[in-house]
Amino acid sequence: MKPVVICNTYFLHLDPKQERRMEPYPPLGTLYAAAVLREKGYDIHFFDTIFCSGPEAIFNTLSKFQAGIFIICDDGFNYLTKMCLVNMREACSAMIKKAKEEGFTILVSSSDATDHWQDYLNVGADAIVIGEPEQTIAACVDALQHENPALNTIEGLGLRTTTGFAKTPARALMQDLDNLPLPAWDLIDMDQYRSRWMAHSGYFSINMTTTRGCPFKCNWCAKPIYGNRYHSRSAKAVADEINLLRNTYQVEHIWFCDDIFGLKPNWINSFAGLMQEQPIPFKIQCRADLLLDENNIQSLAGAGCDEVWIGAESGSQKILDAMDKGTTIAQITESSRLMYRSGIKPCFFLQFGYPGETLTDIKSTMKLLRNCKPYDIGISISYPLPGTVFYDRVFAQLSNKQNWNDSDELLMMYHGTYSAAFYKYLHRYVHRRFRMLQGMKCIREIFSGKRNTTSPPLKRLFALPIHSVLCLYYFLMVQTKKQPVSELQVAS
Repeated sequence: MKPVVICNTYFLHLDPKQERRMEPYPPLGTLYAAAVLREKGYDIHFFDTIFCSGPEAIFNTLSKFQAGIFIICDDGFNYLTKMCLVNMREACSAMIKKAKEEGFTILVSSSDATDHWQDYLNVGADAIVIGEPEQTIAACVDALQHENPALNTIEGLGLRTTTGFAKTPARALMQDLDNLPLPAWDLIDMDQYRSRWMAHSGYFSINMTTTRGCPFKCNWCAKPIYGNRYHSRSAKAVADEINLLRNTYQVEHIWFCDDIFGLKPNWINSFAGLMQEQPIPFKIQCRADLLLDENNIQSLAGAGCDEVWIGAESGSQKILDAMDKGTTIAQITESSRLMYRSGIKPCFFLQFGYPGETLTDIKSTMKLLRNCKPYDIGISISYPLPGTVFYDRVFAQLSNKQNWNDSDELLMMYHGTYSAAFYKYLHRYVHRRFRMLQGMKCIREIFSGKRNTTSPPLKRLFALPIHSVLCLYYFLMVQTKKQPVSELQVAS
């Protein structure tokens, strides 16, 4: 039986913002693929790249298991891998080239490889997994045990042919996710993850998934791995895995990394019923229009839900409609109110720079933050990725560089209303202003005696002076860059 080496391709060291933040999550998608292979009887040599300085870290392992099967399977559940960062692509290419030198047959599954499958084959990969990875990878490993494997008969692959490139027929998505084995948690160094979390956050969080796919059609959202079909694990299977993680690894917090949590009718209530005796703090991602039923929100709170991140995106209904978001400002406002009332912290994902956005729309987003007072925010610049309507609309404006180097680059890739420098400073300004206002809220709550579980963390108070100074600085920089690009072109 040929040796099987499997790894991910995300390196914290190559993403400085995330390395400073130090909230590392194991490569969940990779661990699922490893578990399926192990269930079939294969001896897996797992290599976790998260804490490595670069691709060279795996070279000794590749030299040790020469002429085997090398599987690069990224975590398709983590938003950082979905960003298709250039630094990770280059690291992956280096691993492919080294594995090729050592005589491996190389399979690659990732969002970036799906988008650029011919480029990855040109680098040296033998097959690119298109879509949900576990069953396709297992079929490939089975076939590669034979002398003349017919990979072109396996569904869900991108391959090189004698005349160029070709894709095999698509593989149907799995529907009964409870049939999958649990992720191979024992293959990672859980102590290393725990120690990093405890040192930087004071608690230990792990990532889980309850579903795959998202049926909504936001036109900027790429779904290269799991697509638009929505499939769910049973509430009991999820609760059982939580208990295993809590009892075996002393996990204290869960990040459910589903695109949409709890969409299936009555799922949340069933889950809450199973968790009510031993709730565990967790955070989820959901939509504002799915968080308008107070009974559902109270069930989430009873199960332990601490934070809900919603894709607010913009405070301008015009921009939300242009995105085909399908939500309204009223729904964002009401869902935030209901969450706060149940003791859950609403958090907003925001993006600036979507085509057609003006200063009026940006001010509407600032107003939304003032009115809703979310517990936390995450801000991005609109980022066109292949396979989306948004990407097709701006494709003619894109240069050769179409991806960010790391998650903090936030480079405007197309012709936005304002310059790339404007959006960079706007991102910094909104963040600092938000933190400054939270610090001021801490002061008011302390003097009024009204602090509670959803109050801003006290570190916002201690950092108030620096946030105030930087808020003013970035505000002034935004003012110098706010002339629309079209007016600058006319002036020149």
